[in-house]
Amino acid sequence: MIKSGIGFDVHPLKKGEKLLLGCVEIPSEIGTVGHSDGDVLIHAIVDAILGAAALGDIGNFFPSDDDQWKDADSRKFLSHALEEITKAGFELIHVDSTVVLEKPKLAGIIPQMRYQIAYTLRVDESAVSIKATTTDKLGIIGKGEGVAAMAIATLSPS
Repeated sequence: MIKSGIGFDVHPLKKGEKLLLGCVEIPSEIGTVGHSDGDVLIHAIVDAILGAAALGDIGNFFPSDDDQWKDADSRKFLSHALEEITKAGFELIHVDSTVVLEKPKLAGIIPQMRYQIAYTLRVDESAVSIKATTTDKLGIIGKGEGVAAMAIATLSPS
């Protein structure tokens, strides 16, 4: 049976922080504030993958109140999610995601992000879709105070 899971994450933005999305550091005056590296895209994808296998969410494995995950590279979370679904008897088929950010524009960076995520998940780049949108200046994201990401993962029995 094919399984699907949805993930969502949001982080505040702050001047002087690094902006890391999809395992790629993006030149920007503002960056994410988070317990780990603040990569909202990876966090949403991890939740989608784990959710598709009914294994909980990122907080079950990497709680934000645990100091061992302070400033952790989110690739660890992504690799761990892949290990968990493999142990549960699933294979990742596809990930589709959207980053919601007013600026900077991401179109030129998306290919790098797709490559990094596909490499970490050990899938072909065609199995990873990333889109970007804005909120047309509405809300905290539109004011440049936050970034969000959503994802859906599709798994099949291995």
